[in-house]
Amino acid sequence: MKKLGEAGAVINVADGYARNYLLPKNLAVLATKQNMSKIENIKKEAEAEKLALHNKYIAIVQQITEVGEVTFQRKADENEHLFGSVSEADIAKALAEKGIEISKAFISMEKHLKEIGSFDVEVVFTPEIKAALKVTIDKE
Repeated sequence: MKKLGEAGAVINVADGYARNYLLPKNLAVLATKQNMSKIENIKKEAEAEKLALHNKYIAIVQQITEVGEVTFQRKADENEHLFGSVSEADIAKALAEKGIEISKAFISMEKHLKEIGSFDVEVVFTPEIKAALKVTIDKE
């Protein structure tokens, strides 16, 4: 849980919060002597999952770097403003067509792209793991 801690962390919470929310939803266990060995196993599993996810993100960043650019053909008016826009979902779909499956949630844009041209978009997996992607929009 983001606000409480990672899997395996031993923390103090209010009795009511533990009794009414965390324990019934199996989000926590009591830190008894019997459960401490289970907690150590949970920590090891969580660390292994975190490492695997980290390695997966690094591999995807390398793939994005190799691709470097995605291009879109869109209809636009005489002022080069698009009829519609290019969104995070469009970029995720274009990357999927190139064999890179990512969620649109990882694509960081201030706003949807609504003009013809080239734009730099950042793909952020964690604060430390990022990839730069060039998005080019051409007039149809």
